[in-house]
Amino acid sequence: MPTIVPVILSGGSGTRLWPMSTPETPKQMLALTAEATMLQLTATRAIGDGFAAPIVVANTRHADMIDSQLGAVGATPSALILEPAGRNTAPAIALAALAAETPDAVLLVMPSDHVIADVAAFHVAVQRALPKVQDGWLTTFGISPDAPETGYGWIQAGEEIAYGVHRVARFVEKPPLDAAQAMLAAGDHVWNGGIFLFRADRYLAELGQHEPEMLAACERAMDKAERTGNRVAPDADAFAASPSQSIDYAVMEKADRVAVVPVAMGWNDLGSWDALHAISERDDAGNAHRGEVLAIDTRDCLVRTDGVRIRMVGVSDLIVVASGNDLLILPRGQSQSVKKLVEALN
Repeated sequence: MPTIVPVILSGGSGTRLWPMSTPETPKQMLALTAEATMLQLTATRAIGDGFAAPIVVANTRHADMIDSQLGAVGATPSALILEPAGRNTAPAIALAALAAETPDAVLLVMPSDHVIADVAAFHVAVQRALPKVQDGWLTTFGISPDAPETGYGWIQAGEEIAYGVHRVARFVEKPPLDAAQAMLAAGDHVWNGGIFLFRADRYLAELGQHEPEMLAACERAMDKAERTGNRVAPDADAFAASPSQSIDYAVMEKADRVAVVPVAMGWNDLGSWDALHAISERDDAGNAHRGEVLAIDTRDCLVRTDGVRIRMVGVSDLIVVASGNDLLILPRGQSQSVKKLVEALN
C-alpha cells in the first residue's frame, strides 16, 4: 500500500467561537475538546505506519505556533505552506499537491478543526477508499447523518463501486429543512464532511481541466515561492490571481470519477459553542464547564473561562465564555449569531 501524505488545511479563523478563537489564535490552535489542540488532534489522526509527514497549508501569522504545536506531538510538517492570502480550499489544496514529493502521492486532505471521536472507523474508511484512489478516483468521506442538518452540504451516494465505496450521484448545497428531512429519510444521503483522499496528479489534472486559471496561478506562485527550511511562501502576486473557490465547486462537482465512502466516526465540525456543548462531557445537570467556574442551581449551560472567575446562580440554557477582557453571554441555541457579533465588532 502507498504511504499517505496528510494535508492539513489550517487557514480558517473560527470567528463563531469568539472570544476564545481570534484571528491571532483561531480555534484550531486551541484545546477545546481535549488536552491537545484541534490542530494536534488532526495531525495525530494520521501519524505512524502508512503515513508520511504532513503538509500544512496555513496563514503566515500562525507559522511559529504551528511548528511548535506539531513538533510537540511528533508531527513536524515536511512543508508548511504559508498562504499570502485566503483563496478558499481549491487553491490551498493545489499548493499542497504541487508541494508533494512525487506526482502520484496519495493526499489525505483534512481541515484542522474537526472532531473525530472514532479514529479507528476513520482509518477503516481511508483503507476502503485507497484502491479506487490508486486507480485515479477522487474520493470524499460522507458522514452518516443522524439529524436533518441544514448547516451542512449533503452528498447522495450512488452505485457501490467497491465494498463501502459509492459513486457520487450528486452534491447538495446546504438544504432547507424539508429537503434535509427527505434526504435523511431516504437513507442514501450523507453529510459532506470536507475530508478527501486522492492522488496529487489526479487532483491537479482535474483542476487544470475545470479551473485552468486557478491551476496556472498556483503553479506560478509555487515556482516563484521562497523556501526557508520546511517553510514555503508562495509568490503573493501570482497567488492573488487565483480565483477563490471551494474544492467542491471547483473540482468535485465537475469531475467524472468521484466516489464517497459513508462512515460513522463521531464527526463534528465544531462550528459553534452549541456544537461544543453537544459533544462535551456534562454533569448531572447538563452543564459543561471549564476553567474557574462556580455554578449553583444551574442547568444545561456551557461555561468556559481562561482567566476570570465566573459565578452563576439559578440560570439555565446559557453560553458564557470569558477570554482576556472579553465576555460573551447568549442563550443556548443562538450561537450561530456570534458571527454577526464579530462582524459588528469589526
